[in-house]
Parts: sequence; C-alpha cells; structure tokens
Amino acid sequence: MTDVVVVESPAKAKTINKYLGSDYTVLASFGHVRDLPPKDGSVRPDENFAMAWQTDERGSKQISAIAKALKGAKNLYLATDPDREGEAISWHVRSVLEDKKLLKNLTVHRVTFNEITKSAVQAAMAAPRELDQPLIDAYLARRALDYLVGFTLSPVLWRKLPGSRSAGRVQSVALRLICEREAEIEVFKPREYWSVTGGFKTPAQAAFQAKLTQLQGDKLDQFTLNTEALAFAARDTVRASSFTVRAVERKRTKRNPPPPFTTSTLQQEASRKLGMSAQTTMRTAQQLYEGVEIGGETVGLITYMRTDGVTMAQEAIASIRGHIGQAFGSEYVPTSPRAYATKAKNAQEAHEAIRPTEIIRTPAHVSATLTPDQKRLYDLIWKRSVASQMQSAEMDQVAVTLADESGKTLLRATGSTIAFDGFLKLYIEGRDDSKTGDDDDSRLLPPMKEGDRISTTAVDAEQHFTQPPPRYSEASLVKKMEEIGIGRPSTYASILSVLRDRNYVRLETRRFMPEDRGRLVTAFLTSFFERYVDTSFTASLEEQLDDISGARADWHDVMAAFWRDFSAAVDQTKDLKISDVIDALDDDLGAHFFPAKDDGTDPRTCTACGTGRLGLRLGKHGAFIGCSNYPECQFTRRLVADDGQDDGLKDGMRVVGQDPTTQEDITIRRGPYGLYIQRGEADPNDKKAKPKRTTIPKGLDGNTITLEQSLGLLSLPRVIGPHPETGETIEAGLGRFGPYVKMGAIFGTLDKDDDVLTVGLNRAVDSLAKKLASIRTLGAHPKDNEPVMVRKGRFGPYVQHEQMIATLAKDRSMDDVTLDEALALLAEKGKPLKGGAKKTTARKTTTKATSKTTEKTAAKPKRTTTTKKSPTATKTTKKPSSRAKKTKETASQDSE
Repeated sequence: MTDVVVVESPAKAKTINKYLGSDYTVLASFGHVRDLPPKDGSVRPDENFAMAWQTDERGSKQISAIAKALKGAKNLYLATDPDREGEAISWHVRSVLEDKKLLKNLTVHRVTFNEITKSAVQAAMAAPRELDQPLIDAYLARRALDYLVGFTLSPVLWRKLPGSRSAGRVQSVALRLICEREAEIEVFKPREYWSVTGGFKTPAQAAFQAKLTQLQGDKLDQFTLNTEALAFAARDTVRASSFTVRAVERKRTKRNPPPPFTTSTLQQEASRKLGMSAQTTMRTAQQLYEGVEIGGETVGLITYMRTDGVTMAQEAIASIRGHIGQAFGSEYVPTSPRAYATKAKNAQEAHEAIRPTEIIRTPAHVSATLTPDQKRLYDLIWKRSVASQMQSAEMDQVAVTLADESGKTLLRATGSTIAFDGFLKLYIEGRDDSKTGDDDDSRLLPPMKEGDRISTTAVDAEQHFTQPPPRYSEASLVKKMEEIGIGRPSTYASILSVLRDRNYVRLETRRFMPEDRGRLVTAFLTSFFERYVDTSFTASLEEQLDDISGARADWHDVMAAFWRDFSAAVDQTKDLKISDVIDALDDDLGAHFFPAKDDGTDPRTCTACGTGRLGLRLGKHGAFIGCSNYPECQFTRRLVADDGQDDGLKDGMRVVGQDPTTQEDITIRRGPYGLYIQRGEADPNDKKAKPKRTTIPKGLDGNTITLEQSLGLLSLPRVIGPHPETGETIEAGLGRFGPYVKMGAIFGTLDKDDDVLTVGLNRAVDSLAKKLASIRTLGAHPKDNEPVMVRKGRFGPYVQHEQMIATLAKDRSMDDVTLDEALALLAEKGKPLKGGAKKTTARKTTTKATSKTTEKTAAKPKRTTTTKKSPTATKTTKKPSSRAKKTKETASQDSE
C-alpha cells in the first residue's frame, strides 16, 4: 500500500520517485487534465461567471492512472509547481477526482518545493498544506478573462475585418508595442550633427584623443555643429591653437554586481549572450529544474525557473560565499551578504531567484552530462548567482580638460582603469542597445598633470546622423513588458511565441518587425477598442489579478466590472459600418502602405488607370489595396507597403492569347493574394459556373508568361508517368502550398526551384520516396480491391483503408503488421477521417468529457456535460456558415 504523489511531468515524477522510495507512487498529470471547451458558453457571465470544464482524452487517461493508483492509498499529495498555474493544476486534479467520488477515506495534501533535491522534497512532504484558494481564484479570473476576450473579440474582427483575429488579451498589447515602435521608425527623420576630435601627445610623447566640448566660449551641445561648414570651421580653429592641460580629475567609483536571475532577466540575458529565444530558454531551464542524470543519479540542477523574486535562501548564500572565498580569495567576499529587492512592477510570486541547487556543482563538473543548450544556460545561471554575492568592482576614472591659450576653447578626454575587478572577474552583464560613447570611458589615458603643454598631431571633423529607436528584440520586449507590468513570469515566452505563430510579427536579425496583418489588427483594436489594448489598463488588470491571489479582492467582482464595460464596448461595434473601419485603418496606416515618393508624385495614384486613387479595401478573404475606379479599373495589390517594386503585372489585366480548343481568352489578373491565370469570363446567368483559374507560381513574371505556360498551368494536374517499381501513375500539380507530385493517396513536396510543368519522373520518384518511407502497403481490401496501408503518424502508427483508419500501439513496428490484422482492426475500431480529408496522423478522437462549475459561483448553477458529436448528428434548422465555424476555432485559440 503506497501513497500517491501527483506532479506535472514524467521527468519530474521520475526524479521525485527516486527521492521518496517505494512507499510512494509518483505520477504525472502532463500539465492540466482539463480545460474550457473551445466553444461558446464555456464561461457564463450571466451565471456569476460559472465555467464548464472538459477533460480531453489525455487528461482522462492520466486521471484513470491516478485513480487506479489511489486504490488502497490513504494520502494524495498534489506536488505541482509552486505558482498560480501549478496551484490550478492541483485544483483541477482534485476536482475531477471529487466528481468521480474517488477521494473517500483519502486525505488530500498540497506540497511545494522550490528545487528538486532530496532534502527539499522530503522537507516539503513533511510540511503539507491546503490548496491556496486565492491563487486558484486568480487563475479562474485570468482564464475567464482570456476566454471571454477571445470568444467575444474574434467574431467582431471576423465581421468587421475579414481574415483577421485577435492575438489574445495580453498578446495584443505586446503587438501594439511592436507596431508603435515600427511607426516611430517610419516617421523618424534623421538629424545631422558633427563632432571634432583631436589627436594629441603628452610631453612624454604618449598619444591620446580628446573631443571638442567648448568653442570660443560657447558650450557645444549635440546639434551645435550641424553643418559641414560649421564643423570644418571648428576643426580649423582647433588645428590653429595650442593646448595645455587645464585640469585632471580623478575619482574611484564602485560597480555593484547584478542580482541573481528572475524569469525575465534570464530570458533577456540568454537572448543577448546565447542567442536563445524565450521559448528555448524556458524549455531548457525546465530540463535543468526537473533533473538530469549525473553519476547514475537524477539531480535537479537549478531552482524553480518561473519567478520574479531576487532573494536566495540563507544556506545558499552561505554556500556561495564559501565557494567565492575558496575559488577567488577572501578579498572577493563582501563583509556581509548582499541583499536584493525586487524592482519589477507588480511582482507577486514569493519564490527565490533562479540559482543552482548546489553551488559545488560547477559548470565544469556537470558539463559532460548536459546537452549544449543545457550546458550554456547552466553556465550562465551559475556564474550570475555566484557573481551576485561577490565584491564590487572598483574603477579609477580620469577626466582631462585641455584649454587653448585664451581658455575659451576646450577639449575633454576621459578614460578609466579597473583598480579591483571584483565580480567582473567572473561575470559581465550584457546590454541590448549600447549607447555611443561608452567605449570612450574604458580607454586608458596616459599620465598627465595640470600645466603640461600638449602637442597636436591631427584634428578631424566627423559627420553623424541621429538613429531611430531600435526595434524590440526578445530581450528588450520582455524587459519593456515587465517594466510596464503586463504579463507574468510564466507568460512571457508564450506571448512572443503566439505573435510569431500567427504571423503578426517576424524576427529579422533577432529584432521584431510587425507584419502588415499585425499592423492591421492593431490599428483596428486601437481605433475601436483602445482601452483594451492600452498598456495602463492591462497593467491595472494585472494588479487586480494580483489582488485576487493575495485575497484582497473577490474574483467575481473583478470579472463583473470588466465584463460590464467590455461587453458594452463590443455592443457599440454592432452598427459599425465597413466604410468606417476602412476610413479608420486608412487614416492610421495610409502613410505606411503609401509612403511618399522621391519625385513628389502622389503615391496613391493608380498605376493601371492613372486616374483612380488607391486605398484600403476589405473583401471576404481579408484586406487588400484597390482602385477607387472599380469596377471599371480592377487593379488590386496585396496588402503590403509599396516598396517601388512591381510584382510582375503593370496593368490590372493582360490577355496572353486564346485557348485553341475553346477560343476563350487566357488572361493574367491580379487578385488580393497575388497573380493568377483565368480562362474565359464568368457567366452572368449562371453564378455557380466559375471560369477556370490557377495561381501563378513564384518566379514567373506576369508580364512575360507565355500562352503555352498558361495553358500548361490551367491543365494541371498532369501525368508524369508510371512509378518504375509499382507501376502506379504519378501526377504533378500545384496546390495551396506550392508544387507537388502525387501517386494515389501519397503526396510528395517539390522544391521552389522545381518547374511543375517540366519536372521529370526521376525527380518525382525521389520526392515520393521520402513519403513512402513512412507508408507500407499491406495489400488490397477484399471488398473493393483498394489498398490497405500502415502509416507512421504524428502520434504513432495506424492502418488506413480509403477514409477509414484504426490506431496501433505506439511501440508497434510497422513492419510486423499483417493484412489480416489490419482488416480486423479496421472492422473493430475503424473510424472515418473527418470530412473525407487526407490525414497523415491519427489518434482516437472520441473525447470523454466531464464538466464542473467553478467554486464560488451562483447558487447551484446548472451542470452540463459536453460530448463530441458525430459528424452525422441530428440536423439543425440552420447550418452554421464556414465563417462562423472558423470564428469559433480562432476564438478558441485566442482564449489561450
């Protein structure tokens, strides 16, 4: 009979099981065991924000494993992470087990530990506590907020701004920061300024440099010398003068070490020094926290990595100070331990800083057992932790002032030397956006004294231009979010990831650049939902969530106040006209999409008709740029800024010739998403009959494409020939994601350099071989003689016949499956692929769902059970539109 301990991950479970021994069974929940169903009504504001929770297949599997282990146990220990999210995971596990009446005669304990070491785990098990309800309430409020914003705002975006969806509650604010920085860069006008620098020698012939700071009695600021004439005149004045040392200023300064890492500072420093993304940093830190194999034992190397605290345990500080004395000498140990205070706005997690669990495990000691990323990150954490308790560095700074004979023209030289390196012996903190001039202070000046006559060797004037503010890097964006109080340690990485995954931003040279679709969404939200993408409002909401976690506010009250104003703002958009949206977006983004031309001509003049005015337009597939003379002029352009380069079609449409069979015109046209070929025209009397169209592949010029090429593309897919081994026909075609080859139900991708009209059999066979390696044909099905295949999917192997599939055990080898076994599985467990679409991965999709309203909701709210319906469920009176379906899907993602 053993007690049961539940943690999040299998790696963590494995490590803790070794520490606790055979008296305990340690199981993983694999994160959350349930979540809000991705559909309307999962959060019900009218019922005091009651929530319906759904347990998916994976969660049900883990709950079943926990339930099985609980048989005969007396205690259940919930040992998930020591933060708000970890508390919520424990609450979900307990709630589901309570629903199933599996906690009778069991005592439920909550235990937390900041590091996965034997002593820390055993100490936590000896001092359990109850679940922290305020932390759970804060989680419920945050989850309800994100869900309601996603499911309420996304439909508005789909209706008023087709093709767009919200980035999420906090993500939208981060996106706004990136877009506003880009707008600052675009309107930035560089200013010219000059500097005058002289080369000099001391009486001992030691060389140094000094900058002009005062000219003939006038102190120079940055823009005093703003023309070449002024700069050269100042240069000539210095060249014609003789200088002596007027003053030598010396002072010793101290530079204190930075505090140990928090989540945000770790992400910033890993980005600057290691080039790691926030996501990679957190994934690697999680591995170091959960434990790695060292000398046959699993050891957690660092403390919990989601924190905004900078304190360290006293025993850890004592251990670090002892190591500093042994490794560097007593002079590197401060008289008293250093104490740090958190400066981050709204810091709420009472955790230690990120530090090594044992300082004696130096990077050199553990490097052989770590992956390259683990090694680099551990080295960074270890050095920062040790440096934070080292002696300050001492710098000798020297400033020398040179004066001409009149004393009215002055130059200044600065330099510094390290008198005592202190913590710099081990660690130097990185910087994001270095300021010019910093290197001057680190120069070493030769000895000089007042009255020394200085000889001039050279004087030069140098032109400069002011620079626009730098784009955000991952490090500087995380720093900015932390400064203004949006996001939390556990969310920084996911915020940045969502923005990239939804193609709202891209990273270029490790800097965020907004995509046009991201700017479009931001412009819409700032125009019509300004309050909800306002940094101050979002930071205030974060403070309220912190008040909930600190038991200073009731989460229902916070939600009610938010929902009252937010739902009213959404209601105001119901009567919003598309023309109002276009006008607002055009006003906000016009300068971006139509930048001023060097020749002074109007950038909005239509290049096709010459008289129309280009502007933003909204179609059912999203926004694009079109001509005001539509429909007479059908010129369109993708929604991208005009960079002066044409995409290959100078007019709105070009006739390339006639189809020799049908005598219909073959035309090249521009649509919202690029160039395409069309045969004939639409029949005005038959709206269902549409002319044949096909996309023009990248690399073909719309002005030079020939009739032969056009007919070839319109005739796709084309037969290449039979497969040399199987004899099956291979075809080439052009799909949504580019050119491809196809043999039966097997598709192979072609490279961008492959010409779909001329690609040969050898190339096609080579492309298909990569797919065939993960597919094995077992034989023909006796009913229809169609092939039965075993395929390697994302979640494991499965067998397939036509649109029917059946999963296999994950550890089952594809080579061992027989036709008879596959036929039996398909007959017993087979299920159709949704919508008859080709699918390369398969798992059982039946979802066992449970639901439970939250605690502290309205009195006895109605309980619901959510089940996944078959595609052949009872017909409804009105079939939802594809747009409605898509809205629900994207709203579900937005609620994350």
